[in-house]
Amino acid sequence: MAKAARTLAIASYDDIFTPDATKAGNSLESVLEIPLGELFPFENHPFQVRDDEAMQETAESVREYGVLVPAIARPRAEGGYELIAGHRRKRASELAGKETMPVLVRDMDDDAATIIMVDSNLQRETLLPSERAFAYRMKLDAIKHQGARTDLTSSQDGNKSKLSVEIVAEQAGESKNQIFRYIRLTELVPDLLDMVDADKIALTPAVEVSFLTRTEQAELLDVMDMYEATPSLSQAQSMKKLSQSGELTREKMEAFLSEPKKEPDKVTLQGSKIKQFFPPGYTPQQMESIILKLLAGWHKKYQQAEAQ
Repeated sequence: MAKAARTLAIASYDDIFTPDATKAGNSLESVLEIPLGELFPFENHPFQVRDDEAMQETAESVREYGVLVPAIARPRAEGGYELIAGHRRKRASELAGKETMPVLVRDMDDDAATIIMVDSNLQRETLLPSERAFAYRMKLDAIKHQGARTDLTSSQDGNKSKLSVEIVAEQAGESKNQIFRYIRLTELVPDLLDMVDADKIALTPAVEVSFLTRTEQAELLDVMDMYEATPSLSQAQSMKKLSQSGELTREKMEAFLSEPKKEPDKVTLQGSKIKQFFPPGYTPQQMESIILKLLAGWHKKYQQAEAQ
């Protein structure tokens, strides 16, 4: 029989584990020891709970010390509690053989719960593209519901509210365009999205492919399997244009993916041309080292510009 929830009166637990934006006005809240069977996952929770090595380490810690940071949940109308933050802690508690875990129970609406759920997980170091995609989409929708501006064509100044996507981008440390790129991934059929997660398709070509209809995407998957190839960015862009004009066919997909891969162009730097930029006596190895460092700096700036 499930144990009854046991209350622990805790003052200002928000200061320990809850972002400032989610703090409640009441400085005294109750942390309950809730049976694991009464904790249910957040609806459409976009983050995977994997039984990987990190989970095993967490379970071992819970087995030895217990759950040190309470989860956050809200009461369900049909009974029990909906987890908002703490899905991995619950799984670790199960693996550790625990029957209950500490949970801060708070009443909140769907939008506030969604924002806390997303923010509490985005800090994790290893997130799949699909996890970011659905998380950004859910948070963007929640902020829109809360009243943030959504007119993306209006000019912005200091006297106007930030756009919903600007809020998401700022808090995630991403550019607006990158947020939109991730959200576009949610339009991919599951098998294609799995390939993005597995790093079999790069992000930018996948974004272009997401504009194909679901029927076209399914056809593309079959063609990709036939030719054991994935579309390049230029091929994906071409297929997107053909799809938008209603001209994309299987034959054209096959024509793209059957194209022989071009060998990268070789670049040769003649010593006589580059020695003028180095002090006398520099060896070829020294010159190569400096050139590579300069190229690395240029590449970083290029990537930052592309993400804008």
